[in-house]
Amino acid sequence: MVVNWNRKELLRACLGSLAGQTGVRFETIVVDNGSNDGSAEMAEREFGARVIRNRENRGFCAANNQGIAAAQGEFLALLNNDAEAEPGWLAALQQACTRRPDVGMAASKVLVWEDPGRIDKVGHAIWPDGQNRGRGSGARDRGQYDREEDALWPDGCAGMYRREMIDQIGGFDEDFFAYGDDAELGLRARIAGWTCIYTPRAVVRHHRGSTLGKDSAKRLALIERNRVLLALKLFPWSLLWLNPFYTAARVAAGVRSAARGEGDTAYFPGWRGKLTMAGALLRGDLAALRMAPRMLRKRREVDRMRRLRAGEVRRLILAHRMSWRETA
Repeated sequence: MVVNWNRKELLRACLGSLAGQTGVRFETIVVDNGSNDGSAEMAEREFGARVIRNRENRGFCAANNQGIAAAQGEFLALLNNDAEAEPGWLAALQQACTRRPDVGMAASKVLVWEDPGRIDKVGHAIWPDGQNRGRGSGARDRGQYDREEDALWPDGCAGMYRREMIDQIGGFDEDFFAYGDDAELGLRARIAGWTCIYTPRAVVRHHRGSTLGKDSAKRLALIERNRVLLALKLFPWSLLWLNPFYTAARVAAGVRSAARGEGDTAYFPGWRGKLTMAGALLRGDLAALRMAPRMLRKRREVDRMRRLRAGEVRRLILAHRMSWRETA
């Protein structure tokens, strides 16, 4: 499944890479979120893809849920429209998913499109306040991630999910709209007793931050909002009470990086840029506060499918914790 919104040339390259997949039978579903650049027509005309057309941008979560509902397969693979998969990608993910019956998710080796010698993400890591990002993000690819192993969850940019798992726990939480949605689905699946495996044979190249841009205040606000929503919905109370302290530590790491002109703060240069960042974070927190009652109600729904106790969830999160420096 590929979700698209006005990225015709990126989508063409993405679908071209899917057309070259070998070793597995599959269908290609494109969910188009109201594009006006002809990308939906191109997907049908040039690649024979099955296209679901939305009149407006319904977001990553709702669009993927539409694709999931329409798909027929035992396994569901997601690929961003700004990513290109190597020919054995789908087959490698499917083989990883069939290793054990408890494997509900498989994560890809995602490389930076502009610099394929650099890691974009190999599964996910998390900070104990809910901030999460790709494991290994930014590191040079020296073979350190060339072993198949358990992972926390896959990145929604390029991952596979078992249909049985989705039928049991549900699809993406549409309240998230975009960003952090894969973390919510992945952690919810882990709480329900499913596991994830990372396979280095499933290789994808990804244009980073091409949807809204790394310097987008809207993107930053969504990330911050969804960080809080993730914690409210799924974190054990023992971590949730400590959330402000972990957030303060992460902000301190960001300030330290900003002083050096490093990290994500580099996308918001100067004092005006820092004010833009602060405003986006505040808007995200206020939006999360308004949605908090709804997340706490959903928390009770998660309890009904729970297989991991609160202490086990805490240990899982801390075992896959990113380093303090990586948070920036």
